[in-house]
Amino acid sequence: MGDSDDGRSPKSLSYQGPAHSSPYPLSRLAPPHQLLDRAKEIREADSVMGAVVANQLVMLADQIRLLQEQAETILQRAQRDAALHRIGCGFQKKPGDIYHLYHRDDGTPYFSILSPADWNGQPPHPFEGSYRLEADLSWTAEEDIAKREQRFAQVSHLLGPSK
Repeated sequence: MGDSDDGRSPKSLSYQGPAHSSPYPLSRLAPPHQLLDRAKEIREADSVMGAVVANQLVMLADQIRLLQEQAETILQRAQRDAALHRIGCGFQKKPGDIYHLYHRDDGTPYFSILSPADWNGQPPHPFEGSYRLEADLSWTAEEDIAKREQRFAQVSHLLGPSK
């Protein structure tokens, strides 16, 4: 009559796995397992996990902030490009060409194919800047053209030689 109330024998209720993974000591020579030791292990694991999760959340927050800044930059550039496309000119614009932005005396902006140097440094209206029309119909300020070409060269190098 060694059966327990639920119909299982006391032998079936004891741990049956390897001794090294036992939840309690199986030998008198084994170190004693104390409830306080287990509680301490759990507390330490919770502390480490909390630090790991906090670091991961900080990293995600930094990535979100960077993505928000990039999105804002993209939107500002799109607004500038749209405004530049609305500026009048007396010719058909072609990707790859550089156009020079001037303002008439009444404040109306216009593009010209003539740079201030072409006017011998004396353009007829105030000069605002030069822009290159890109193949994707975006605009690149003249001072940023070299940087853009360098970035595209790096990307092309990463992609390998074209065939």
